[in-house]
Amino acid sequence: MTTNAGDDGRSRTVGGVRERARTEIVERALASAHRQLAEVGAAALSVRAVARDLGMASSAIYRYFPSRDALLTRLITDAYVDLAEAARRAEQAVDRADHQERFRATARATRRWAIADPHRYALLYGSPVPGYAAPVDTVEPAIAVGLLLLGAVDDAAASGATLRAMPVRAGLADEFTQLAQGLGASIAPGVLAAGITAWTALYGHLSFELFGHLTNVVTDRDAWFESFLDEQIGRIWG
Repeated sequence: MTTNAGDDGRSRTVGGVRERARTEIVERALASAHRQLAEVGAAALSVRAVARDLGMASSAIYRYFPSRDALLTRLITDAYVDLAEAARRAEQAVDRADHQERFRATARATRRWAIADPHRYALLYGSPVPGYAAPVDTVEPAIAVGLLLLGAVDDAAASGATLRAMPVRAGLADEFTQLAQGLGASIAPGVLAAGITAWTALYGHLSFELFGHLTNVVTDRDAWFESFLDEQIGRIWG
């Protein structure tokens, strides 16, 4: 059977309409899931509740998200990507030779993103969701902010800056040497360890701020964050 050009065009049009409809449903489903995160938290996230919110049969929504875990993975991946893009835009706006300011810009952008969307931050760095195990393909977006921070440290070392090496226990030096090689970094194991410590401390600081642990402790949160950055940079750059 021969298909003429008109049939081809109609097929493309139908395919385009279907794809747009699918994209719209996925976007509406994700918006509904975000509302659930704010209202009931990630542990109570439900694909059926999303279907009800959209006025769809459960069987229909499962064509787009076959399980709660699939929906969670999409939400987590999107959040990591959005956070990474916000941090990357801020970091890339800084003079490449100003390594400390690149470090600061990355951390500040991470904080702005977290404050603007605390429920998505909690999805990434709050309590683990019972029964959920993130797939391997979430690892790359998850470490993007860390790589920006470590990139500023590595570039500083390459430029000849004197950096402080964190003491590491026996056995860890080899591990950090291998990690640096895997990242394509030239920094010493102790310096890499200091950078990773600053990365983890950043999320600890933000979690204390966002989850209410600084209430009645620190009022000027902006100044406290800048002091925190001064401390972390002082630990690495000396």
